Amino acid sequence: MPDCCDPRGCDRFFSQRFARRVARGYRKHGLDPIAERMTAFLQRHGIEGASVLEIGGGVGEVHIELLKRGAAHATNLELSAAYDEQASELLRDYGLAGRVERRLHDIAVDPAGVPAADVVVLHRVVCCYPDYERLLTAAAGHARRLLVFSYPRYGAASRVLFAIQNGVHRLLGREFRVFTRPPGVMLAVLAEPGLRPSYAHHGLIWQISGLQRS
Repeated sequence: MPDCCDPRGCDRFFSQRFARRVARGYRKHGLDPIAERMTAFLQRHGIEGASVLEIGGGVGEVHIELLKRGAAHATNLELSAAYDEQASELLRDYGLAGRVERRLHDIAVDPAGVPAADVVVLHRVVCCYPDYERLLTAAAGHARRLLVFSYPRYGAASRVLFAIQNGVHRLLGREFRVFTRPPGVMLAVLAEPGLRPSYAHHGLIWQISGLQRS
């Protein structure tokens, strides 16, 4: 079945128009509340001079904020090139172009192709990837100190909503799909390589888990 691992699925859903809207929102309002909570968690645990690996960072607003708050360098991995133009403009605007590497790379498929980092971030990414175990295993293996990720609240309502959304995508001929999973099974995957939860936020729609290396 086609999915978001196929770049066509991401390119058609996360378009350049979508990227412009996200970049415009960041310039005007800053981080969204969930991204701000994720960034604050990392900042509390120390990001001065840290390397950041963001998986699916879009236009890059989260790692831009981490760099502004003390991180040294960031690598952003994408499956779609649709964000690149807006991301480059934001980096130039904030004088950070020399401190971010943007790559088209699927870390779940090729984890060895990416170096480890002090901090790993996945903001609204796990819900777009069909093989969450493979993705989170790869992400955890690259986190030297901290990992934080956001995901939709799991329950009957969200499962019904996601089923409806996927039905619409299917009718419109889109490859893109969304997924929801119990937080416990995702945290169990991250615990295997030695990451332990140290922060949790339970929002109405989005949840956050922050973890540290044991």
